[in-house]
Amino acid sequence: MPKKRSGGGLSPTQQAAKFLGVSVLAGAVLAGIALPAVGALGLAAKGSVEGFDALPANLKTPPLSQRTTILDAEGGTIATVYSRDRTVVDLKDISPYMQKAIVAIEDSRFYEHGAIDLKGVLRALNKNARSGEVSEGASTLTQQYVKNVFVEEAGDDPTKVAQATQQTIGRKIQELKLAIQVEEELGKKKILENYLNITFFGQQAYGVEAASQRYFSKHAKDLNVQEAALLAGIVQSPSRYDPVNDEAEATKRRNVVLNRMAQVGYISTAEAEKAKKAPLGLKVSKPKNGCITAVKNASFFCDYVREVFLSDKVFGKTRKDRAKVWNQGGLTIRTTLDPQAQASVQQSLKDHVNQSDSVAAASTLVEPGTGKVLAMGQTKPYGYGKNETEINYSVDHGMGGSNYGFPTGSTFKPFVAAAALEEGRPATQEYSSPYEMPYPEPVQTCSGKPWMNTAGEKVPNESESEVGPYRLKEAMALSVNTYFVQMVADIGLCPVMKMTDALHVVQGSGDKLPEVPAVSLGSKGVAPLTMASAYAAFASRGMYCTPIVIESITQKIGNKQKSLDVPKSTCSRAMSEKTADTVNTLLQGVVDSGTGKAAGLTDRANAGKTGTTDERKNAWFVGYTPNLSGAVWVGSASQQVQMKNITIGGQYHDLVFGGAVPGPIWKDAMTGALAGKDSPSFNLVNIPDEDKDKDKNKDKDKDKDKDRDKEKPDDGNNGDDGFIGGLTDGGTGDGGPGGFPGGNLIQGPGNGPGGRR
Repeated sequence: MPKKRSGGGLSPTQQAAKFLGVSVLAGAVLAGIALPAVGALGLAAKGSVEGFDALPANLKTPPLSQRTTILDAEGGTIATVYSRDRTVVDLKDISPYMQKAIVAIEDSRFYEHGAIDLKGVLRALNKNARSGEVSEGASTLTQQYVKNVFVEEAGDDPTKVAQATQQTIGRKIQELKLAIQVEEELGKKKILENYLNITFFGQQAYGVEAASQRYFSKHAKDLNVQEAALLAGIVQSPSRYDPVNDEAEATKRRNVVLNRMAQVGYISTAEAEKAKKAPLGLKVSKPKNGCITAVKNASFFCDYVREVFLSDKVFGKTRKDRAKVWNQGGLTIRTTLDPQAQASVQQSLKDHVNQSDSVAAASTLVEPGTGKVLAMGQTKPYGYGKNETEINYSVDHGMGGSNYGFPTGSTFKPFVAAAALEEGRPATQEYSSPYEMPYPEPVQTCSGKPWMNTAGEKVPNESESEVGPYRLKEAMALSVNTYFVQMVADIGLCPVMKMTDALHVVQGSGDKLPEVPAVSLGSKGVAPLTMASAYAAFASRGMYCTPIVIESITQKIGNKQKSLDVPKSTCSRAMSEKTADTVNTLLQGVVDSGTGKAAGLTDRANAGKTGTTDERKNAWFVGYTPNLSGAVWVGSASQQVQMKNITIGGQYHDLVFGGAVPGPIWKDAMTGALAGKDSPSFNLVNIPDEDKDKDKNKDKDKDKDKDRDKEKPDDGNNGDDGFIGGLTDGGTGDGGPGGFPGGNLIQGPGNGPGGRR
């Protein structure tokens, strides 16, 4: 700090500051800026005021950031999110007591002076010039409003915030010039309204409406005199006068405001004394910010909505542009979430898998023909504690999910069947389907370079009793591995790749599926939302629709509202109606008498497919009705748990397979979601049954339901799918099947395992 020279004179710095301040401000004052708003603001000044006049006088007021509300499809609130909790209101919706209290304590001559208070400025200037720094302020409400605009524009950038709040003569002069513009353009009432909407009241509350809700759980228009005085007193120092953490200090400050209101004649002395004796009367509403506070167990759905907003170019050209709109807030986002479906999904998950279990489960429901995501839930809730996670198991890595998704097992086989049917293979297609066989070679690829089984790898079926020949219908019902490997060898890999491309099936990492035979047995990780959306194309007779979660958005800017464009589902034909109808017929057989019988619905047409992966680290059921598609995954997110001799949801399982745990979850979730809804039928095709007298050397005992998943335990090399590590991408990976990385499958760039950006 500059010091006075011996003899009591001012240092050169102090002299310069005094000269600059007095000369500039004196010229400005002579120009009429200290007059009331109705005064001669247009008077010209000479000399030193020319530099002042050269300063820019265009205050760019950014839209005030406000809270965003996320709604379900019926208009119920899911969550509120905000960078700053604020709800802009008109002056008429702010208590007269609040208006008077803030004027009394912050600028009692507000209605008498112009942009600045001449007496206050001259007094502060003299003191500041003597000290060589700005040690006393004389800011009017108008100047404070200008400063708050700078702070609002700075957002969360610490450098910009520091610049906006720096206490320098240059900054004060700039504020003064802009305050003149504001007084000319807005007038006193609008300035007061804007100030009360922009200023910070502590406890994460910006603006008087949010503050009134935070401290008193009421609207700003309903504040009484002592409540208004308390809020007005907080503004000077929100931390010092925080009534939640220091009631005594807040009470003293409130009473100071009440005394000041009486002194300036806004209330009587008797009213002030009565109000001073009243308790603070706090009725605090805790901040409820972010998807972690979402109701209906919809935190992950909420988070997915946010990720969609930040990633879709309909909301801005760059992610930075989109983030700016999101942080500005004021959005009312109506989503596709169906409360009935969401409740059913979450209850079903809770009934079958405990939060504390060593494995987790996730389920997503999608509407065929529209792409609407109706429900999304999982057993590890959104959070940062034990048995909680930030990772959304239902979606891709880029949208907040795991790094890779989860291997799908035999739920991939319908894509192979659809590709073969599109290539002209009949629904009665037959292959020898031995119990075990080497992967056939060569297998044609899209590149023209055939795939060769250079390692001599073999693929087995689940049980030695599964020996062909088989036709497609029974091979699908029993999920016969060697049948589908032979089918891929017959048609080549390219038709399968084209089919999965048409169904938008990609790995959880966002990468395309590798063009190798083992992919046909579900060796690569895919997200449940991706699987539910792909199966929805079967339900809608071959039309694939991209998933959507946002129905509409309105944005409030100030007190005005406008509608924003939102992403639309894009529907395209992935396969012919005949192919889809045939797949529906095949998969109806899976739930009627195949591996998915335990998942079958009894009151409506339904179809689906089970899947269990190598070493039983993942179990799936993906199924659908004509009007709802759903995927259920069960497993360890880190892929470290083999589901053998395991207790899940309080029930012991010697072996977990797709028809056991995921199947019943799907059944219960779908039953509740569809209760009271229409029950349309599939357009089934006639697929002739195989010759029942044909000796296939396999058990035909109907009591066993031909559920091969219940056969003898695997040895880690042939699970439900029996896919072989190494065939997926030419290597064994680093600890997982088919090159699927072991260890940390969850995003790691956060705070260790489980964190995410």
